[in-house]
Amino acid sequence: MQNSKVAVIGSGSWASAIVKILLNNINKVNWYIREPEIIKNLKEYGHNPFYLSSVNFNMSKLELFNNPERAIENSNYIIFCVPSAYLHNTIKHLNSADLEDKIIISAIKGIIPEYNTVITEYFNKNFNVPYNNYAVISGPSHAEEVARERLTYLTISSVNNVIAKEVSELISGRFIYTTISSDIYGTEYAPVLKNIMALASGICHSLGYGDNFQAVLISSAIKEIRIFLNKVHPFERDINNSVYLGDLLVTAYSQYSRNRMFGAMIGKGYSVKATQMEMKMVAEGYYAAKCIKEINNKYHVKMPIVDAVYSILYDNSPPEKEIKSLAKKLS
Repeated sequence: MQNSKVAVIGSGSWASAIVKILLNNINKVNWYIREPEIIKNLKEYGHNPFYLSSVNFNMSKLELFNNPERAIENSNYIIFCVPSAYLHNTIKHLNSADLEDKIIISAIKGIIPEYNTVITEYFNKNFNVPYNNYAVISGPSHAEEVARERLTYLTISSVNNVIAKEVSELISGRFIYTTISSDIYGTEYAPVLKNIMALASGICHSLGYGDNFQAVLISSAIKEIRIFLNKVHPFERDINNSVYLGDLLVTAYSQYSRNRMFGAMIGKGYSVKATQMEMKMVAEGYYAAKCIKEINNKYHVKMPIVDAVYSILYDNSPPEKEIKSLAKKLS
């Protein structure tokens, strides 16, 4: 796979971590970066100044692009790693022909707000990308730990087993272990949901709820995720696998979790706008809460945690009131 032509679309922490992984396995990565300051700093110093700044990139193996069209046309595998809320705007100038015969890989743990769809459906409906040409990278993985080469387990999901194996080869390595799954919908929806649950965890932490309650919250959260997944996309999946439960745990408890941090600030009394300005990073759970709430209008799954987070973020309901009410519903 060393001569594979791979593009990474995005310049944040997870995109930077994926580029680091790829550079260990292939000869060239085509990297689309929106911010000119990042391109300039990479060319001069070999570092991304805004995200994972400690990582030193081998610039001889990197081709930098300031528009996604050029990065994509020079590649066979396209890894999208931008916040879901920005994806549509990032590739709005592309058409179906630009992605024809390309292998589309999503490393996005979010949902498209404009369409209320997961990434797979978005590319299929808007760019006619067949599901056979699609793969998902998911699992418990903080970019900061990948940057430090901490052992990380990722799941590659695709209905095409050949493509799943190819993507696995692209990113597997000394500190990256991979497994393969065909549950593309489950491995896209589960991260969307766990981000909402991590927001709830952060809110509860700031309100003074301790570890005892957090344990009940997260055990209830995985039940909520399981019921929703089974309703939206029935599949013979083990919800206790790392791609589901593991990803929920690391996002709900880790110091690196931006969704937990977002929730913690909301619990302290920050407004949504103030939290977004303070963090300077996208917390996917904020957008996900609204999208899942609207999607669930069709399925009518009982989702007390999602409902509580939605009420806090979008109805300006006091966090103390919502979590107190939520606590009575959990078991």
